[in-house]
Amino acid sequence: MDVEYHEEYIYNSRGVQLFTCRWLPFSSPKALVFLCHGYGMECSNFMKGCGTRLASHGYAVFGMDYEGHGRSMGARCYIKRFDNIVNDCSDHFKSICGQEEYRGKRRFLYGESMGGAVSLLTHKKDPAFWHGAVLVAPMCKISENVKPHPLVISLLTRVEDIIPKWKIVPTKDVIDSAFKDPIKREEIRCNKLIYQEKPRLKTALEMLRTSINLEDSLQEVTLPFFVLHGEADTVTDPEVSRALYERASSTDKTIKLYPGMWHGLTSGEPDSNIEIVFSDIVSWLDKRSCEDHTHDMKPIHQSIPVPEKLNIAALPVTLNKQKQHKTRSHKKNICGWKGRGTYHHSAM
Repeated sequence: MDVEYHEEYIYNSRGVQLFTCRWLPFSSPKALVFLCHGYGMECSNFMKGCGTRLASHGYAVFGMDYEGHGRSMGARCYIKRFDNIVNDCSDHFKSICGQEEYRGKRRFLYGESMGGAVSLLTHKKDPAFWHGAVLVAPMCKISENVKPHPLVISLLTRVEDIIPKWKIVPTKDVIDSAFKDPIKREEIRCNKLIYQEKPRLKTALEMLRTSINLEDSLQEVTLPFFVLHGEADTVTDPEVSRALYERASSTDKTIKLYPGMWHGLTSGEPDSNIEIVFSDIVSWLDKRSCEDHTHDMKPIHQSIPVPEKLNIAALPVTLNKQKQHKTRSHKKNICGWKGRGTYHHSAM
């Protein structure tokens, strides 16, 4: 592929050395895409496929390992303050946008899982700066099925400043739960840059607080976005994406569910499924990357299946019923959606 790859180390405002990388097309890029990786993940290896694919379609793609993640310095996967991650991303991404060769290019955030929360909070720091976001199985709401009891949260909060870095939070094997393809799963497990131990106490609480705060402020999301989710995802519930789609104030918002797909839509599915997902992502970006494109798109009405729990009256968008696909049942699929559907809402 006609793609250049570069690596660089920078320092954040706290003097911590952070690893950054970029995938560039040889021609002038259509637009800029900034990667926000998930919890415990990293950019150079794990998100290589994403960076390479988007760059091969003409996008300049930039990634950064958060403090304590991947090749960046800091205690492994220790998140003292979630705002530190958001501020580091915002500072680095904006510094790139200010470079002469990228001025005037449209700017998109791309977040997977916890990176979806990072993307949304980066947008909220400067809502007018970003032209859109691609959110893959984002962590922006805690499912009622897994939300800890308030007494448990209260107990952990009392000791978080005493044993903040202790790896005491019980959790299932996320790699087994997130990535469907067994070969890809083992490749990911062998990636030594990925954190695979129990979450640290402070990290878990910061992620919980961030999810709750985002859930309470989803209506403040105003940028154009495309949210994608596997219907068989047991790591982040598809219901969280539906909540984002329904409650966000954005006038240009699209949601797509993929029947039978798991959490790792872009890295853990069979190649044929990954091709479908990236085709959808590139198509969405291409339509919004023109220099003269505005946030307000002409209405696009699509024939789609209507979910049982969707409040149609609350959505100013034409919805038509379509024959629904059969999917395997799953105990976590509680949002009442069946079949692969795309919902698009835009205003003049």
